[in-house]
Order: sequence, then structure tokens, then C-alpha cells
Amino acid sequence: MSESLQPQEPVLVLGAGLMGRLLALSLAQAGHPVRLVDAGPPDGSGAAARVAAAMLAPLAESAITEPSVVALGQYALARWPQLIKGLTRPVYFQQNGTLIVWHRQDAPEAQRFSGLLAQTGRALPDLPRPRGLDSQGLAELEPALAQRFHQGLYLPEEGQLDNRQLLAALTDSLAARGITIEWNTRLTLEQAQDIQADRGGWLLDCRGLGARADWQAPGQSLRGVRGEVARIHAPDVTLQRPTRLLHPRYPIYIAPKEDHIFVIGATEIESDDMSPASVRSTLELLSAAYAVHPGFGEGRILELCSHCRPTLPDNLPAIHEVAPRVLQVNGLYRHGFMISPALLDAVLEWMQQGRKTLADQLQLRFSTLAARAA
Repeated sequence: MSESLQPQEPVLVLGAGLMGRLLALSLAQAGHPVRLVDAGPPDGSGAAARVAAAMLAPLAESAITEPSVVALGQYALARWPQLIKGLTRPVYFQQNGTLIVWHRQDAPEAQRFSGLLAQTGRALPDLPRPRGLDSQGLAELEPALAQRFHQGLYLPEEGQLDNRQLLAALTDSLAARGITIEWNTRLTLEQAQDIQADRGGWLLDCRGLGARADWQAPGQSLRGVRGEVARIHAPDVTLQRPTRLLHPRYPIYIAPKEDHIFVIGATEIESDDMSPASVRSTLELLSAAYAVHPGFGEGRILELCSHCRPTLPDNLPAIHEVAPRVLQVNGLYRHGFMISPALLDAVLEWMQQGRKTLADQLQLRFSTLAARAA
């Protein structure tokens, strides 16, 4: 048990990425004076959340992650509409499922993927079941791909949102409550704890890779995993849901946003390199997208983006209690949008009730002072 958050108790939040903004807004809505600081500029370029497809696809992601992350994502799917409803700006949200396709020569990869989905289904029997599609079923579900693919898998209930609309809406909603983000303000955990000692209240560290020097969980050093995406405007392409192309070397995802904007990504590079996207990975992304739909050939490249996601050795997220009323939230890897509402609710439950029932239920790693002392 922790000391519960008291009415009007102040909260200092480090990091104005997705997790920091969600926590700051929820606490401001509950009537707490919140100070939110970020080391980066107002355009949010320091946040990995700005470079993301924001797919909410726990079953599709089960091919590369643990059942606990899938459970976190399934919980979060139901929470996103509730969180978005309370914002001052509209945010594009869609829950039309995920489509998986492959070329004939990659049928072994599809069999491997189907086996992983079946394994997840056995571990989490309440998950929706994938539905196999033949040529006709595929054409009915996604007419733009008719005759291009002859088999597929449909994963129902999965979703996506517009990451940049969401980040802007969170910022606007914070401003509406009198909370402004202090950009270009760099604080170490020690400096923040000094502020907490003067003001009282709680301290939440959500800085992602910016917290690497201060991350205090033993044996859980943070690292960066680089991802690269292309944002394309393709008026000749109409997809009604996120689509993934299976391939043994460069599997890609295509996330359709509003107004024929598509976010296309695939790369997973063990590197902290924040430089622009490479020519090789860009060619692979774009050629694979063209293979899904030739209409991408006449599209326009709006951006080629790269960033590094904060990742722990086992690729699983963690909440770590550093000191009384001091929490670190980190390691969301490539699943930030998919799982952040679950981490949000787990943190709020601990702050408000001194319990981690939800974290235990979802097998979310939540290290507390009391547990480490036992």
C-alpha cells in the first residue's frame, strides 16, 4: 500500500510524450495542480509518439510480444473511446479490425504467423478469434485488394487512431484546464525530487529514453529501438483498416488515416541512432507498399520519419516506485498507443487507492518499495 493522493495535492510530471500527457490531463481533470515539463521543443519532435502509426492491434502484435502485452492492449481498446470523448478536439479513431495478407510464395510465413495467433488464443481465451479469408471474402472485406491477394486473415475489433491529432488534442485539453507544458525544460530525476521536496505532492517520470541515466530498476537498463515510417498521401488508394503484409524479411504495416493519408512502417533496428531514414529501408518500405497496392506509386511522400522507442531488455513495459510518491513509467517499446491507457489506469489506481490490482490482473510489471523490501 502507498500513501494515497490527497485532494488538491500537486503533481510534477516529467516528459510530455503520450504517457506524460495522458497522466497530466487525467490528474488535472481530477482537480490536481499539475506541472508538466519536457526537454524537447513544442513541435513534439522529441517524443517517439509523434513518429508512430498508432495501431491498436493486440492480437496482431502477439506475433512479436508476450501475452501480458496483448492483455494490456485488449484492455486499452475499450478505454480509448472513453479517453478521447473527454478531449476538447476530435480525434480520428477507428475500430474496423486488422487485415493480414501475403503473397503466395510467403505462405510459410503466414503459417508461422497463424501458429503464433493460435498460441496467443490458448493463453488468452477471451480474445476475438482470427477469421480466415479466401479470395471472395478478402474482396468483400477490402475491395481495393480484390484480385491482388488470394488469402488473408481478419482480426476483428482491433483499431487505430491518429497519433498527431491525439497529441494536439491532449495539449489543447491541458491548456483548457490551465496547464501549460514547459517545453525545452530539462530536469534530472534528482532535480525533480528537490522540487518535490519543496512543494510536496507526487512525481511521475515519463521521459522515455530521456530517463535512461535515472532509470533505477536493477537489471533493466533502457535502450533505444529505432523505427522508421513513411507518411504518404495516396488519393488513388482506399483502405478501410490497417493492413499488414507478411514477408520473412520486411513485413510492413499500412495504417490508413483520414484524407488518404497512410502511415507505412516496418523497420526494427537495435540502435539509438536518431538520424533520418536510410535509403535502403525507405526503398523496402515503399516497394512493399507498392506491392500491396500500385496506387501508392502515384502517391506523394509527405514525410520520412525516424525515432527510437524506449525499450527494456525483455521488451516489456514497467512501472517502478523509486521513492514514496515517486514513480517511473517506461519501456513501452513499439506498443505505446496500444497499451498506454492500461498503464495510465494502473498508475492512477496506485496513486488514488494505494493498490495495484489492475497491474497484477494484467501482469504489468509494477515494482514497489514494499515488495522490494519484503
